[in-house]
Amino acid sequence: MLDPRLLRTFVAIVDTGSFTQAAERLHSTQSTISQQLARLEQAVGLPLIDRAARPVYATAPGERLLGYARRILALQQEAEALLSDRAGTTAIRIGLPEDIVTLPMSEVFARFAEQYREVRLDVTTGLSRDLDRRFRAGEFDIIAVKEAAASSDNRASFPEAIGWFEGARRILPWAEPIPLVTFPQGGLYREAMFERVERERRSWYVAFTATSLGSVLTAVEAGLGLSLLPKSAAPGHAIRPFAGFGEEAAMVVSVYSWETSGLIGRLIDLIRSALLDRHEVSFPGI
Repeated sequence: MLDPRLLRTFVAIVDTGSFTQAAERLHSTQSTISQQLARLEQAVGLPLIDRAARPVYATAPGERLLGYARRILALQQEAEALLSDRAGTTAIRIGLPEDIVTLPMSEVFARFAEQYREVRLDVTTGLSRDLDRRFRAGEFDIIAVKEAAASSDNRASFPEAIGWFEGARRILPWAEPIPLVTFPQGGLYREAMFERVERERRSWYVAFTATSLGSVLTAVEAGLGLSLLPKSAAPGHAIRPFAGFGEEAAMVVSVYSWETSGLIGRLIDLIRSALLDRHEVSFPGI
């Protein structure tokens, strides 16, 4: 491996045509410059400078090395500049349900990232129970999850209005067994759907399962079945409330974090503000 310090000495000698001037450029001594060139020549096994010439100049092997030396030094300078810029060097790991990653929430992240360039926001979307499990295992710094009731260590809680929906173009009543459009096993809405239908003493079956809110909404629009969804997700989709089961008790969106100081504390405040736009909010006494 060629030492960049030795390459810098070699380039300085060629550029100035003098050991003395190269030493001045590099704020060194002539003897040190001579020693460094000798070490480089020993490393490559070839003479690189014609010392007898005045001014001195590169030998044929030196001319071949010169272009590579300049490129190596330029790359080193770029790498040093890149590493001196702390942009994106501090990660904040965030877990969110998919429907919370809205445009307003993304704008919050954009403003935060613009203000704190050293931060990289690693956002993961998924089912609330899985996000909560991974948070408790230390995989996230902040999560916002949906649950039946907030735990005592929440940083903020927001009632989430939910309701039953069907395709807006549906004409005929639903025959039994009722087809349901659900999230995968382990999803909070899925279990609430099953419990409610069984309380109504109606027979049912799962007609369609999807991992994303968008896919579930599309399936309901297409008339594949009924689904229990956050009311905030309905606008903009060809779905309508299904009155057959009446009102559902609200779920809760809860924000959790291992700490509330520094950058994480500022980000929690911004997430709270973004969620205020769509929820009636209550904060625990912390």
